[in-house]
Amino acid sequence: MTKRVPRRVMTSTAAAVGALALSLTGTTAQAAAGTATETAAALDYVALGDSYSAGSGVLPVDLSSPLCLRSTANYPHVIAAETGARLTDVTCGAAQTSHFTQAQYPGVGPQVNALDAGTDLVTLTIGGNDNSTFINAVTSCGAAGVLSGGKGSPCEDRYGSSFVDQIDTNTYPALKAALRSVRAKAPGARVAALGYPWIMPASADPSCFVKLPVAEGDVPYLRTIQTRLNAAVERAAEETGAVFVDFSKVSEGHDACAASGTRWIEPLLFSANLVPVHPNALGERRMAEHVVNVLGLG
Repeated sequence: MTKRVPRRVMTSTAAAVGALALSLTGTTAQAAAGTATETAAALDYVALGDSYSAGSGVLPVDLSSPLCLRSTANYPHVIAAETGARLTDVTCGAAQTSHFTQAQYPGVGPQVNALDAGTDLVTLTIGGNDNSTFINAVTSCGAAGVLSGGKGSPCEDRYGSSFVDQIDTNTYPALKAALRSVRAKAPGARVAALGYPWIMPASADPSCFVKLPVAEGDVPYLRTIQTRLNAAVERAAEETGAVFVDFSKVSEGHDACAASGTRWIEPLLFSANLVPVHPNALGERRMAEHVVNVLGLG
């Protein structure tokens, strides 16, 4: 004879099973929703720019484009790692603003070709190679400093306002055109145009002359040139709807004359980088952190 189960027990059991099923279903749905949210939130991030963006000289080297001297430890890779963004990195050492829309080398096409309507975030550091501003200013002032024994301002005396005039006349409009080309390809993207961290200290440091042989009077001269370049980047960014990321405060005291472990930029001589007068690994990390903070990506 089959023993009859009381209706009340059956009802309670059914209710418990139903509650468990609902709980499991809810948990599964929440997990699925969380995964979908994380996937949807991942930014399509494209990094553009020159050697400061590429991390040229910082190991390890990205072997997918050896001509560009791109590092896999550059600030775009650090940003992507911190935010979970999907990174497309087309940064390239020696790039000028013209290389946003023109091929830089055979096999290295226009950088804006990496952008499309689905791009969410763009970062870039560009302008320092236009007119060979950085290389000419640093090498010319370094050579003049050696010949003068570090005294006076031989570089400023010789070149006067020529560097800043070129920035105002040529680099600024080129920056604006480059940023417009970015906006045309990625109309919905948030675009961050980075300034350049300080290369020189605010005033001459005699102990730095052996590493960065710039005459004492030319130290503020080089700072003026870099200030003008960063101002051109800021102006172009504001006029094209980009965010300017200013490093003038956060990089103070981390210039090429600072001690190893403190400096973000390596000096001209006795550099720890393969490429001197460029950010080291610490500099690239700190640049990434500042971008994340300014854009609120953390």
